[in-house]
Amino acid sequence: MKDILNHLFEYKTLSKEISKEVLINLALGKYNNSQVASFMTVFLMRSITVEELAGFRDAMLELCVPLDVSAYSTIDVCGTGGDSKDSFNISTLTAFVVAGAGQKVVKHGNYGVSSVSGSSNMLEYFGYQFTSETGLLIKKLETTNICFLHAPLFHPAMKNVAPVRKELGIKTFFNMLGPMVNPARPDNQFVGVFNLELARLYGYLYQQTTKNFTVVHSLDGYDEISLTGDFKVIDNGGERVLGPGDLGLPTLAQSDLHGGDTVQAAAQVFTKVLKGEGTSAQNAVVLTNAAFALKTAQPNLTLAEARANAEDSLFSGKAKASFQKLLA
Repeated sequence: MKDILNHLFEYKTLSKEISKEVLINLALGKYNNSQVASFMTVFLMRSITVEELAGFRDAMLELCVPLDVSAYSTIDVCGTGGDSKDSFNISTLTAFVVAGAGQKVVKHGNYGVSSVSGSSNMLEYFGYQFTSETGLLIKKLETTNICFLHAPLFHPAMKNVAPVRKELGIKTFFNMLGPMVNPARPDNQFVGVFNLELARLYGYLYQQTTKNFTVVHSLDGYDEISLTGDFKVIDNGGERVLGPGDLGLPTLAQSDLHGGDTVQAAAQVFTKVLKGEGTSAQNAVVLTNAAFALKTAQPNLTLAEARANAEDSLFSGKAKASFQKLLA
């Protein structure tokens, strides 16, 4: 690792193959915590390259506990996290709206790093029991249209890294990787990322696959479509910048999206929105993200049709029913 670190400290980059090898060794506990922390912080001081990100992705997928959902057309609805915006659980709510609309969702999630409540914090708060048991997960997917993959259970090799990540308490390249390393390898991916550069890297890497994908980034920093200003969309058809006005929606204030300072406060917002009692701003954000996700998995839909399906899911109670069945 000393040679690798010296190489990186000289502002040099790693090949895809070396990146994969280093991450595998890191996951297997071959480096000490100081070396691991040093390695992770390098990528906070300079941009990660597409080769490095691809190598890290391949290592994580090679080491993970796989889940075969190839019998179904599935989508992951996931944000990288790390935007430090403390917004409510938009992507988790979006996942349940998408599931309520009849689209099977394999949600990959974890505890929050830069916010108080990641998707795992939220589901755990409501009593959901994390599992990696294939039969249980497939049953949930069939009966509720959604199953939840708690990342630590599917990436056990990362247990050597987890304490260092927690002590650092800031986003690292593992936040960049989260949506890319879903062990179910879904056919479709709707992902929000925390900066524009990462959006372009994701777009490039997804273009090398057969997935239907949509990568979004709000230009004021959110890792989802926040409706607080213009946002970038990169998908199979190319890339474009849109604003709330292009969707016939008003521009929101960042304060409209605050999720609270505790898991309990975030859970109260989550519950209200899922019951159809969210504010107009909260509903607008969730429905917009859900519409783009549904269109990703079902490209034959227009965005207006996808939006109508999302609204039906939320306001008819189908999204809430999906959530309740998942917890049962």
